[in-house]
Amino acid sequence: MSQQAIQSDAEVPSRSDDAMIEVRDLKTYYDNGGLFGGTPVKAVDGVSFDIRRGETLGLVGESGCGKTTLGRTLLQLEEATDGTVAFDGVDITELDGDELHEWRRNAQMVFQDPQSSLNDRMTVGEIVREPLDVHDWETPRERRQRVKELLATVGLQREHYYRYPHQFSGGQRQRISIARTLALEPDFVVLDEPVSALDVSVQAEIINLLEDLQEEFGLTYLFIAHDLSVVRHICDRVAVMYLGNIMEIGPTEELFANPSNPYTHSLLSAIPEPDPTSTRERITLHGTPPNPRYPPSGCPFSTRCPARIRPEEYRDLDDELWTRLNTLRSTLHERQRADLSVRERLRAAMGRSTRFGTVEEIYDELFGDLEVPSTVQSVLDEIATHMRNYDEGEAIAVFHEEFGSVCEAKAPSYHRTSGDSERKSLCHRHADDEDFRSPDDVLDRRHR
Repeated sequence: MSQQAIQSDAEVPSRSDDAMIEVRDLKTYYDNGGLFGGTPVKAVDGVSFDIRRGETLGLVGESGCGKTTLGRTLLQLEEATDGTVAFDGVDITELDGDELHEWRRNAQMVFQDPQSSLNDRMTVGEIVREPLDVHDWETPRERRQRVKELLATVGLQREHYYRYPHQFSGGQRQRISIARTLALEPDFVVLDEPVSALDVSVQAEIINLLEDLQEEFGLTYLFIAHDLSVVRHICDRVAVMYLGNIMEIGPTEELFANPSNPYTHSLLSAIPEPDPTSTRERITLHGTPPNPRYPPSGCPFSTRCPARIRPEEYRDLDDELWTRLNTLRSTLHERQRADLSVRERLRAAMGRSTRFGTVEEIYDELFGDLEVPSTVQSVLDEIATHMRNYDEGEAIAVFHEEFGSVCEAKAPSYHRTSGDSERKSLCHRHADDEDFRSPDDVLDRRHR
């Protein structure tokens, strides 16, 4: 797979003339709710992008990466910690009271679960009419007529006005949610996995309905989803999110055909292959995403990246051994954050096992079946000494001094494909001064 030339670009995208939503360095943090505060959970950690008028921008990523929080923050259902969200030039993060109430006519949301997003004690008519009542739209008679027209628009019957949500199927309930969303004729709609809870046949009906409504009403969508096949079908551009950061963003077909970021490579490799004779191998990511309360100081993906830049002297090291070393690093960080209790320290002093296990057990599991070069083994022995003394901080320092790279030491900048400002990727491998500018060579060598 060939990779086009990459050149550095600014962290903040330039403004597009047809941009409806302009997001700049947006952050949404949650504290721990304690009396003295604490380290916050960084659900959205400084993202910047535009959403153009009339387009559908897809937002994909693993569970817990911050997709839903980002969507809710754009609508001010969650309060932004920092940054701006400009809607037609107006920063909505600064709105409150009547101004925020009035603005919300222009932006609505379709929630993931149609079972829990509708009030079963209200009739369908009351549910769809509620936004009209809240905003005192026209007369009561005109509101009822408007609701019946909306029900017909989304493929339901006018007589459904007097029924209750529990009398409908999952697909019909989602149509009710969509009708409620359209009641005030919004310009911008956040679709939070609107078809994930539906059967495949019903998914197709809802997707087609959303496309028809977008064309009829000139809607702009942020489409949050896990199903990459649905994203490829409906979205004009796609943003790939990981640990609160946008790792890559670009036109849908270009991103699917030629991903630039290692995380995008890994995500797309998980798409099921219908051809049973295909020799394509899936890129398996080891470990779990870091705790968003303690994200990596460098690249967000550095703890799991299969294309992480190695120190010069270890570029020819066995790939499996390199993977196990990365697992050891993750283990050290977990041990450092999860302090031993007094009881466990007493157990350790008496030579009894703790919830962490012994250093010997960890090393046997990670390296017992591998041939470890003497240069690496000497470093592992030094790390083991610090682990036995429960000095994980010093063990981590030794690890990074020997095996660390720019990926952990420095936060990457966004880079774009030469001549195409729409494609942006957050990765050190794109930097002009790196020997490995493309992740393709590394990933292809290991997994294809």
